[in-house]
Amino acid sequence: MSLLVVGLSHRSAPVSVLERASLNADAQVKLAQDTVTAEPATEAAVLATCNRIELYADVDKFHAGVAELSTLLAQHSGVGLEELTPHLYVHYEDRAVHHLFSVACGLDSMVVGEGQILGQIKDSLARAQELHTAGRLLNDLFQQALRVGKRAHSETGIDRAGQSLVTFGLEQLSAGADVQAWAGGKKALVIGAGSMSSLAAATLARAGVAEIVIANRTRDRAERLAQILTEGDDTGVRARAVTMDAVPAELTRADVAVSCTGATGLVLTAETIAAAVAARTGAPAAVAEAGAQRHDSGRTTARADVRETPLPPAGTGAEEGCPPAPAAAEPGFSLMGESAVAGMDAATLEQHGTWAGGGTSLLERSRESGGGAADRRDFARAGAEADAELITALAATAATVGRVPERRKPEPVAAPRPEPALFVLDLAMPRDVDAAAHRLAGARLVDIESLAEASADAPMAADVDQVRRIVSDEVAAFGAAQRAAHITPTVVALRTMAADVVSSEIARLEGRLPGLDDKHRAEITQTVRRVVDKLLHAPTVRVKQLAAEPGGAGYADALRTLFDLDPETVASVSRADNDSEIQSKNRGPV
Repeated sequence: MSLLVVGLSHRSAPVSVLERASLNADAQVKLAQDTVTAEPATEAAVLATCNRIELYADVDKFHAGVAELSTLLAQHSGVGLEELTPHLYVHYEDRAVHHLFSVACGLDSMVVGEGQILGQIKDSLARAQELHTAGRLLNDLFQQALRVGKRAHSETGIDRAGQSLVTFGLEQLSAGADVQAWAGGKKALVIGAGSMSSLAAATLARAGVAEIVIANRTRDRAERLAQILTEGDDTGVRARAVTMDAVPAELTRADVAVSCTGATGLVLTAETIAAAVAARTGAPAAVAEAGAQRHDSGRTTARADVRETPLPPAGTGAEEGCPPAPAAAEPGFSLMGESAVAGMDAATLEQHGTWAGGGTSLLERSRESGGGAADRRDFARAGAEADAELITALAATAATVGRVPERRKPEPVAAPRPEPALFVLDLAMPRDVDAAAHRLAGARLVDIESLAEASADAPMAADVDQVRRIVSDEVAAFGAAQRAAHITPTVVALRTMAADVVSSEIARLEGRLPGLDDKHRAEITQTVRRVVDKLLHAPTVRVKQLAAEPGGAGYADALRTLFDLDPETVASVSRADNDSEIQSKNRGPV
């Protein structure tokens, strides 16, 4: 087995890179076909979801395989290889198996434990089977991954560790409130009719929304989904279908909008969302400042306009020991307010004051004049001398307390964001909704990027450890089965050679004993075959056991060498078995 996976996901790449590297259905097909055409690979499958792009292949050379698969990913994604390479990860052989099994169990998902990935793995296998790019290795691998994922969900509580991306997104929209209480009675607009959109519509129906409008480029699919929602689950939800050109109008009626399409451009612009908010509220949608901060929940809190509070007049709110600022700044005034000297020590201030006072130490001049209030008033009336007077006073304060007390500007206060009039969940990759909508105070947008932020510190359930043990056990079993399968063609070729030797010797015996009757001929033939089978039984059983152990791949080579087996005979047996198994498995994944 030489399984290689090269890919990138939300764990290795920022959303902006994932968004640009996303592959539509046609690009996935072409990537798989080009991979098996490339020299190092004989099998290929593409697993592309909203937060991962992975290329699986059976390669005969590791380094050449990594280089070729990375190049193909860059070519088909449209992201330059130099930019893409820092975000790529590579797994080989058992590590590649471990990775896919972990993905199938939801351990590598943005929301741990989500089960939708199983459907995406199943679709990936079906596509590879249809394109005939999946051989024995990838068929076995993906089929087993599906079984491991189902086992994890049935034998553990991994579902409690997380939810589907849709459920998690709705929880973020509701700001942690109970989703059913939040969604009850709302009107929802679902854009798209694919698997993710269908899941979103079903989740909203179960959450208790009053109405769901399905918008899709192909109206037939939208109508089919609307019919399923209306007739199923006894939710009592009203559902209807519209075309995509009706989205702006429907958005003005909706409380919640979920979008997940395969579009390469924006489906909802910030202007469209702002217009919908304005239509719902009767006022233009407020736009937050450019410096608005996005929170982990995906919401954005706009920072209010905060004007600097002027310093209070002398004696009003001043810190103890801090002298008043001069009433007015005459030409040549150099201090520019208290903040310019806050924190200076007495010596620095005195130096500054000596310069401002024309070379005479201010403290000395203050002492010479007696430092009285009248003298200080004279300084204040003397234009530039007022600067020296203030510095003198500040220096005296600094000499006492060690520094000039600093008057700090008040911290900006965030204005409370109004309750959104429209909730938008964008589950598409690349994004369907303009990220600028985060800045609209009348809307709350949750997208893949904000979901990644919100789930970064999500608690891990205790069941995750149990799933990890299942994955480890299944990886070991899969590796043993593959190694045992690798030696099977050699064992079959050995037994075929032995049968041929028996047949040849029986034929030679008949030539030397032409009078041998049928009864004796049959008895001799059966005896010879039993002898050969008994001689081969223990070695062939034992070599299968040894080959299943780590490092056991060399036993097949040893067997071929010891019995001088024709490599082409072994290869032909392997091809025949492979073709037979693929035809059986291509009837459909589990």
